[in-house]
Amino acid sequence: MQMKKVQLAIVVMTGLALFANAADEKETKTGKAGYKSDAAFAGPASTTSQLAEDDAIKDPAFRLPWFHDLFQPWFDAKSVLKEKSGLQLGMAYTALYQKADGYGEAASGILKLSGSWALLNPESGNTGSLVFSADARHRYTTRTPGEYDGLGAGYHGISGALFSNAGYILGDLNWQQRFNDGHTGIVAGRYDPSDFFDVLGYANPWTAFQNVHILFNTSIALPDWSTGIGAGHWLNDQWYIKGAVNDANGVATSTKFFEDYGELYTTAEIGWSPSRAQRYLSNLHIMGWHVDEREDVGVEESEGITIGANVTLNEFLMGFVKAGWSDGSSPMYNKTLTVGAVYHVARRSDLLGIGMNWGEPSSAELRDQYTGELFYRLQFAQNLAITPSVQLIIDPALNPDEDEVWIVGARARVTL
Repeated sequence: MQMKKVQLAIVVMTGLALFANAADEKETKTGKAGYKSDAAFAGPASTTSQLAEDDAIKDPAFRLPWFHDLFQPWFDAKSVLKEKSGLQLGMAYTALYQKADGYGEAASGILKLSGSWALLNPESGNTGSLVFSADARHRYTTRTPGEYDGLGAGYHGISGALFSNAGYILGDLNWQQRFNDGHTGIVAGRYDPSDFFDVLGYANPWTAFQNVHILFNTSIALPDWSTGIGAGHWLNDQWYIKGAVNDANGVATSTKFFEDYGELYTTAEIGWSPSRAQRYLSNLHIMGWHVDEREDVGVEESEGITIGANVTLNEFLMGFVKAGWSDGSSPMYNKTLTVGAVYHVARRSDLLGIGMNWGEPSSAELRDQYTGELFYRLQFAQNLAITPSVQLIIDPALNPDEDEVWIVGARARVTL
């Protein structure tokens, strides 16, 4: 066991060694279509934030002007549409391939359409917007990276979050309203609670890590996209509070507004950041949550507390840590700890990331499990990113005969 932990530590330290030469300045990004995120409290993986990130002008490894010019009329049209109607539109195709050493391989793709339509007070700090998104998820192989057992290796988790064969999915369909010059925000409708709560600036399954335990705090019994209402308020320039209630039975593949009005997921959070503008870069928060018993699916009542923090140096190097404790069988883990770092490569749009997770499963019959992930996102061209990765699973909880499993993968993402 000690040797296996040393191996995992070596993977982590090797990645951290690559962070040594952080630069002092970061180039200001300008949007291809002039998109800006107006999300008061949404995280980096939310629809509004991702629209702005995908629109940002990148500094790629290969300029390929002919490739960029080919799509320039599309970006010009999006800019005109935004100026005339307040509608921001985005489209992306992402594909992921993974192979588990000694087990199987899997590949899946996702076509995502998304938008944010500023319909109320678009030029003020109190904008009201209709936010929407839809996915077409499909597989290339028999298995998909989004399956629960880690490509058949007995992993208590998901090695490629989101990448399934679920078909057509309605994601966001909500109204986001800002008040008090952006100090207060409300989201109501269908949304993913993980886009608004327990948010740290590194966690984005589209552009960063792939493993669910590194991306999210899996001691939380989070519903997926679900009907709910959430609100947040900045008490001053540094402290904020948030709270929400959602349908506890919400899943991505169902568009029912409420499965059972008596089965709810509720959460409350208080957090601190040096300023509102640095909320992604440096943040400390504590969150409590509770989920009711779900009788039809036979899942008991659960509750827990999570703590998350990240700090950014010179706007390039971000370290993060998060921990969670919970009671009940709803979450994957009852105790978990994740640490890691991401590095934005100087004068480039590349991203290097490394993370390590320990978890104690909610089932007493399963052993503790360790996960490590290292990735490098290469901004190959202006609208194309390629992300190779490697994951090390130690003591896969569903496979007691296995000590370690290596998973290699590659993700490609085209944005329009």
